[in-house]
Amino acid sequence: MATVFWDAKGVILLVILPQGQSINADQYCSTLDYLRDGLLRRGVVLQHNNATPHSANLTKQWLQRCSWEILPHPAHSPDLALSDFHLFGPLKRHLGGMAFETESDLVGELKNWFAHLDLDFFRVGIYSLLSRWKKCTDLHGNDVEEKSKSDTLICASFKFIPFKAV
Repeated sequence: MATVFWDAKGVILLVILPQGQSINADQYCSTLDYLRDGLLRRGVVLQHNNATPHSANLTKQWLQRCSWEILPHPAHSPDLALSDFHLFGPLKRHLGGMAFETESDLVGELKNWFAHLDLDFFRVGIYSLLSRWKKCTDLHGNDVEEKSKSDTLICASFKFIPFKAV
């Protein structure tokens, strides 16, 4: 399981859990603590989906206490799940057919792939989210574009990445 936090400038944090372990609200909040204490302070707008660790009461309380804004993720809106189509789609194609001798080899390949992505890759992803949100909010009467211009918009996501041994 990989958790990725990224913005228009690139990957902010990549957390890899041991094989067979999944993320829960406690772990997610601990990761948010790490981000807040070392990497991000104020003006954060977080985009994540409605997965259980994201929507748990513990996570909601953490976000409220730290004054981080959440870009709402409407149900049945896969086009707003930015990491799923912009980040993990290309990663899945890159890893397709590869096999690794150890889990650390897989982690090394993930870090290498993220490190070699062009800055425009991330910028295009974030700005495509803003245009997708504009279309969505035009239909539903909310405006998130103005808020997002002055804040740091980061995307959080996690994905099960199967470990294929050689």
